[in-house]
Amino acid sequence: MEIKIVNRSRHPLPARATDLSAGMDLRANVDAPIVLGPLERALVPTGLYIALPPGFEAQVRPRSGLALKKGIGLLNAPGTIDADYRGEIGVILVNLSAEPFTVADGDRIAQLVVARHERVTWQPVETLDETERGAGGFGHTGQL
Repeated sequence: MEIKIVNRSRHPLPARATDLSAGMDLRANVDAPIVLGPLERALVPTGLYIALPPGFEAQVRPRSGLALKKGIGLLNAPGTIDADYRGEIGVILVNLSAEPFTVADGDRIAQLVVARHERVTWQPVETLDETERGAGGFGHTGQL
């Protein structure tokens, strides 16, 4: 699949780390480092702009290494980039650790996954089909 992209950053286009990776690394495009204190958040620019085809979205997801090793996550994860959005891709980072975290220019801060989605038409009904699970949710099985 080809996707039009404008790269106004100083960095290479998003790329997969391995052939079978689903996500492509997004890099920070900042003029000066951003320091996130504990529980602080910031919108980090990437310098990237994309035009997705209809029926697709791009999902901005956390990087597992940053989450485990540094306590850095994303708010609104996964973030959705709609097919009609033409603005800069931004990443809402949050520092969930007890230590300050510095985002430098070019740091890999998130990953981008392009996914197909379906358009739905609602069919109003009075009842739904019965299932074994029924309305059980939110840990109703008692298992972790």
